Amino acid sequence: MNIALRIFLGYFLIVALAALLLAQVFVAQVKPGVRQAMEDTLVDTANLLAELAADDLRAGRIADGQFARAVRAVRERDFGASIWGFSRREHRTRIYVTDARGIVVFDSEGRDVGKDYSRWNDVYLTLRGRYGARSTRSDPADETSTVMHVAAPVRDGDRIVGVLTVARPNRTLAPFIARSQAIVTRWGFVLMGSALLIGIGVAWWLSRQLRRLQRYAQAATAGERAPLPAMAGEFGELGRALDTMRTRLEGKQYVEQYVHTLTHEMKGPLAAIRAGAELLEEPVANDMGEADRRRFAASIRAQSERLALMIDKLLALAEVEHRRRLDHPERVPLTALLQDVAAQAQPRLVLAGLDLALAPPEADAAVQGDPFLLRQALANLVENALDFAPRGSTIELAAHREHGQWAIEVADRGPGIPDYARPRVFERFYSLPRPEGGSRSSGLGLTFVAEVAALHGGSAELHNRDGGGARAVLRLPAA
Repeated sequence: MNIALRIFLGYFLIVALAALLLAQVFVAQVKPGVRQAMEDTLVDTANLLAELAADDLRAGRIADGQFARAVRAVRERDFGASIWGFSRREHRTRIYVTDARGIVVFDSEGRDVGKDYSRWNDVYLTLRGRYGARSTRSDPADETSTVMHVAAPVRDGDRIVGVLTVARPNRTLAPFIARSQAIVTRWGFVLMGSALLIGIGVAWWLSRQLRRLQRYAQAATAGERAPLPAMAGEFGELGRALDTMRTRLEGKQYVEQYVHTLTHEMKGPLAAIRAGAELLEEPVANDMGEADRRRFAASIRAQSERLALMIDKLLALAEVEHRRRLDHPERVPLTALLQDVAAQAQPRLVLAGLDLALAPPEADAAVQGDPFLLRQALANLVENALDFAPRGSTIELAAHREHGQWAIEVADRGPGIPDYARPRVFERFYSLPRPEGGSRSSGLGLTFVAEVAALHGGSAELHNRDGGGARAVLRLPAA
C-alpha cells in the first residue's frame, strides 16, 4: 500500500473517531445538561410560588384567592417573547397545589382537583422534608412526552401544610436541543471536512517529498546526472545526507575505475616506449642506421605524446563527469561557435590536405550552456573526422533546428563505422584503427562529447552516411 494512502487512512481513522466521540458527548452530556438547567430554574420558580401561595392555602381559599386569580391571569397573558429566534407567546407551566395529605386542592389546568397525589415522588418526598422531583410520561407509549415536576413545600411556620409543584414538558426544550444539535452537526461536518482536506494535503506533501527522494535515489543508482531536489526541514537534511553519501561513493568508485582503466590503457604505450628505449640502449644500437634510430625515437615520442594526450583528456573527462549541472550557463551564439571551431581546426586541415565546408545557421541561432565545453566537444568531433577523412576530401560542419533543438553535424567521407563498433563508439578508451596505419586515439574524445551533451540536456550520436563516411550529431536544446 502506498505510504501516502497509509498516512491518509490513519489520519481519517483519527478524525472519524473524534467525530464519533463528539456525537457521543452531545448525546450523553448536552441533552441531560439542558434538562438539568431547566430543573434548576423550576426549583427557583416552585419555591417562589410556594411563598406566594402560602397565605391563600392557610386561609383555605387557594382555589379562588389572589394566587389563583394571578395564575389564571398569567395563562391569559400574551408573552410576545422571542428567545434566540423562537417565538414564545403562551404559558407552558402547569402549577398544582396539594394539602398536607397529598390531595390536589388547586390545578392551573383544572383537571385533577381532588385527586390523591400523595404517592407521587414530588409530593411524597416534599411532605417528608426532602427534595421532591419526578419525570413522568404523559403518554406511556411516547418517550418524548415526559414532563418534569419539581415541588416546594408550603409552610406555616416550621410545619409543612402543603406542596406546590411546577411541571413543564421536556419537549418545550426540543427546538433548542434540535437547533444546538444541528449547529454541532453542521460544524462537526465542517471540521471533519477541513480535517480530511488537511490530511489529504499533508499526505500528498509527504508522499511528494518521498517520491522526489526516491526518484533522486533511483537516478543516482542508475548513474544519471540528477540534481538534488530542493527540500526544507528534515527531508532537506535527508536529501543532503544522501547526496553526500552519493558523492563519496561515486568518488571512490570513480577513482577505482579510472585507476583500473588507465593502468590497462597505459600498458601499450609504455611497452612501446620501453622497447624502443631498450633497443637504443643495446650495444647493437651503435651499428644501427640513422633511419632506424630516427624511427625508434619517433615511436618513443609518439607514444609519449599519446600518453600525455590521454592524461589530458582523462582530466577533462573527469571534470565533466563529476559536474551534475552547469554552474553559470550563458547564451552561446551558434554561428560564432562554429566559426571558432573551424578556425581552430584550420592548421590540421592544411597538413592533412582537407577542406572544411561551414554552413552556419541563421544569425540569431543560439543554445544555453558553457561555451568552453561546447567548443571542446565540437573540436573533438572535428578531430575525429580529420583522423578518418581521406586526403583531398571535405569535412562538413553545419547546424539546423529539429523539434526545439539544434542539431550540429560533423560529416566526413571516411570508411564509416564498422557494424561491430557501432554500440561501443562512445565507450571510454574504445578506439578504432586509423586509415593507412595511423595510431589509435586515446578513445576518450567521443566519451567527452557524450558527457558534455548530457550536461547540457542534449545527446550525441554517430551514424554512417549514405555514400560512405560518418556523421556525428550533437543535439542541444535551443536557447
